[in-house]
Amino acid sequence: MKDHEKSSNKLSRKGNALIIIDVQEKILRAIFNKDSIAKNIKRLIDAYQILEENIFISEQNPYKLGATIPELLPKTGFKKIEKMEFSLANKKEFLKELKNKKITNLIVCGIETHICIQQTVLDCLQKGFEVILVTDAMSSRNRVDHEIALQRMTQKGAILTTTESIIFELCKTADRKEFKEIRNIIIS
Repeated sequence: MKDHEKSSNKLSRKGNALIIIDVQEKILRAIFNKDSIAKNIKRLIDAYQILEENIFISEQNPYKLGATIPELLPKTGFKKIEKMEFSLANKKEFLKELKNKKITNLIVCGIETHICIQQTVLDCLQKGFEVILVTDAMSSRNRVDHEIALQRMTQKGAILTTTESIIFELCKTADRKEFKEIRNIIIS
């Protein structure tokens, strides 16, 4: 399958995971457009929990940078992974969990786009995962770092989307019983 054919596929019903990278207070404090980013991450979490999808959260050096912001923690059913390396893709427990759950599509959000997100994404692409970047649910301290990192990741095969777009793509149809709850997340 050619790269352009692979990236045109729609998301499968399962096999998807939301990867929330390093939304910790000490990091978020200095992030460009942080309030909007946090709101969109929260919307993704809420939708994912309704749709019963897989959620992974990473924390970069939590002993120095603190834990994930409580409002951005799912209520249940998520896997938290602490790390010192910038790339989450080097954590064996993370890769093992993805393999065990047959996850092939990674929907990525968090901070910072040009550091931990970029390194994770480039490594995951190299390992054969399809990576979807939720561009309005990720950022860096400087807008230019965010923009250049998005360009670099898309050049390597990542796909860009937005919070609302990916939520509707995961939901697939308005006939779904969960659609009313999903719609309420979008319009909130």
